[in-house]
Parts: sequence; structure tokens; C-alpha cells
Amino acid sequence: MDFLKKYMYPLLTGIAILIALLVFSLNIPRNREANIIERSLLTVLSPILQPVSMISGFVEDIWDDYILLIDTHRENLRLRHDISALNLRVLEGNELRLANQRLERLLDMKKRVEASTVAASVIGEDVTSWFRTLIINRGSSSGIREGMAVISADGVVGQTVKVATSTSRVLLLTDHASGISATIQRSRARGVVKGKDEMLCTLEFTKREEDVKVGDTVITSGIGGLFLKGLPIGEVTMVKRGEYGIFQSVTIRPAVNLTHLEEVLVVQRGGYE
Repeated sequence: MDFLKKYMYPLLTGIAILIALLVFSLNIPRNREANIIERSLLTVLSPILQPVSMISGFVEDIWDDYILLIDTHRENLRLRHDISALNLRVLEGNELRLANQRLERLLDMKKRVEASTVAASVIGEDVTSWFRTLIINRGSSSGIREGMAVISADGVVGQTVKVATSTSRVLLLTDHASGISATIQRSRARGVVKGKDEMLCTLEFTKREEDVKVGDTVITSGIGGLFLKGLPIGEVTMVKRGEYGIFQSVTIRPAVNLTHLEEVLVVQRGGYE
């Protein structure tokens, strides 16, 4: 009884709606004009049917909005994926363009060198307070021997010191153990380029009276046979002449950016077994 009292109004409303629908459905085949019972039911149920219709429309709008949001979310995910793919393609394109520019410059240097060369990529480095070397992906199987000159598109890099079958270690010109016979391009003053701290070099054994100025270009002299004559080594950044001694102190900044080096050429001449 309590249940009937509690839900009497909803039950009666539901029963009335069902009766109305039943009457409508039974009446449709015989007569399309509403009879007195149908008109009475419409009059009684209209206050109920109108809110129900409004609620139904409201729910329908909410459902349509929800479906629209789901579709929009999916579209956003798809667009984000497409944008990520496009960004990746742009990055890959830029990397290929930069690599192509570097290789074109390396090819220009290869054409200027009057000797056979082997192109190699830098695959490792050991730049510490004791050693300054690089590892390249070419070795004895490519005809490389220890003591061969290594250059880049900008100039001198160093020389091979340890050669394995498929890799080689390159001693950089900035290492303390490196020594390259050099010439000041402008005045033809000579000396030996030695490695120094902080990725710099010094030009040693250059007499005090020799004409050396800041900004001068230093090139290989060709003496000793390791490096071909005229290859860029670096630029003079400081010159000191003391009151005593027969030599001046000259600091050189290498022409090659050794910290960003990616490709090199190994000159296949000289060297030792």
C-alpha cells in the first residue's frame, strides 16, 4: 500500500500515456480525425506531455552535444598526430639540408687536395686534460694507416695515431703531442704549431723579428711531408714579444670548429705501418 501511495501519480501518468497511445494507434486505420475520447485525452495529457517533450528535447540536445564533443576530441587527436608527423618531417628535412651543405663543402676541399682521400664520419671523441682525440669510422680496411693527415672543409684537423680494421683514432692539432710545420700566409714567417689548453694552439720557434700580427692566417708549410702545403690551420689571436729571448709567443685559434666536427677527410699519403 505504501508503495502504491508513493508512486500513484507516476503510475497513473504512465498508464494514461499508454492508453492514449493505444487509442491513437487503434484509430489511425479507421479515421484520421480525432474523436471525443482522443480530444479529451489530449486535453488532459497536454500539461504532462509538453514538459515531457521539452525534457526529451533537452536530453536530445545534450546527447547531440556529447557526440559532437567526442567527434571534436577525436579530430583534435588526429590533427595533433598529423602536426607531430609534419614537425618530424621538417626536422628531418632540415637535418638533411645541413648535412648536404657540409658534404658539399667537404667535396670542394676534396677537389682542392692533390692526393687520394677517404671520407669518414666522427663517431666518438676524447677531449680531456690529457688527450684530445677523435674516433672516425674508417680504418685499415679503407686503406688508412697511422700517421696520415686528417682534414675537414675548413682546414687541418690532426693525424691518425691508432688504426684498427674499421675505426681510427685521430690526434687533434690542439693536443700537446701534436706538431705541424706552419707558415704565416702574409709574411711567410715559419714556426711549428703545437697544441695548447682550451682548444687553442701556439706557433713556436718563430723569431722575435719575424712579422706576425693578430688576424694573420696560418697555413701548413708542407715541410715534413705529413700535410700538403697551403692548408688552413688557424688565425693568430695574440702576439707577445718579451724583452729577452729569441722567440715570440703566438696564440692561434684553429680554423676548424673541433667541438662540432662531424665529417672529415683522411689524406692517403705518407703514414707508416
